[in-house]
Amino acid sequence: MCYSVVRGQDIHFSQFYNSPLTLNPASTGFFQGDYRFAGNYRNQWNAVTVPFSTVSLSGDMANAFGIDGIGVGAMFSHDNTGDSKFTTTVFNLSGSYSIRLGGDKTLSIGGQAGFTNKTLSFDELRFDAQYNGLSFQQGLPSRENFSANRQTFFNLHSGVRYSQQLANRRQLELGLGLFNMTKPKESYFNNQAIQLDRRFVADASYQFDVSSAVDLIPSMFFMAQGTYFEYIVGARGKYILSEAVGAKQAAYLGVFFRTKDAGFITAEYDYNNWHFGLSYDINLSTLRQASNGRGGIELSAIYVLKQLKMNAEKFKKCPDYL
Repeated sequence: MCYSVVRGQDIHFSQFYNSPLTLNPASTGFFQGDYRFAGNYRNQWNAVTVPFSTVSLSGDMANAFGIDGIGVGAMFSHDNTGDSKFTTTVFNLSGSYSIRLGGDKTLSIGGQAGFTNKTLSFDELRFDAQYNGLSFQQGLPSRENFSANRQTFFNLHSGVRYSQQLANRRQLELGLGLFNMTKPKESYFNNQAIQLDRRFVADASYQFDVSSAVDLIPSMFFMAQGTYFEYIVGARGKYILSEAVGAKQAAYLGVFFRTKDAGFITAEYDYNNWHFGLSYDINLSTLRQASNGRGGIELSAIYVLKQLKMNAEKFKKCPDYL
């Protein structure tokens, strides 16, 4: 017997807007501040199998080397999945250039390059040749001829991002990204025809005020790779707790839906230059019969450092005799 349909997914985060350098290379240096550090952690399918866990760390800076509009950054991510201990480790360097289009409109063009390393272990896997007709015997040969259990390939990604500040608390952001531009080869059987498909990413968000203390932020995210796609749509509400200098605080609640997979809720909090996020996926696909609806938990943290710039005052010294 055989089953002809297989579904899979790349490394991804539900809180796509809290992982800027995995979202779009043009997000590099595209923020209000001087330095930004972001961390993301995701754990899913704990109720079904060996948990799938993903960690991402990134750092970037705006106006690098003292040049307005230049952004540079670096991103590291590590993904560990399933019984095969299939791991994906990615390291990329990012660069971008932001252009002021007049008024409060900004366009950023970015690129990203680096390496991906993938490894797996066959020790915990079972193959049909290891069944003797009645039971499984791990000591029997698998009769599989894998040429390698690891591979490394070059990454090349690009993207554009547009932002427009419409008012004090009204902002529009749009982004387009293209990943795996060189379609690197990846095969454990040295099959040169197997390539990693290009991945297209689009996102949009619009923040606007609905009262003196409440903002609404509807957002969407679309990702397509080969014949597979992911679409997320939802919104967050932001409640401003304090705008006092040194004690700026805001709380967020959000609800999102990912097509044919899950819905998830988010809770976030701002404290001065820190932003923290927590989300939980509720499985809605046919896998819910095994998962009991439990998908995954995700954590995020972003810190933006704003350097205090001292302006030298120009003045004339008075002579001593005055």
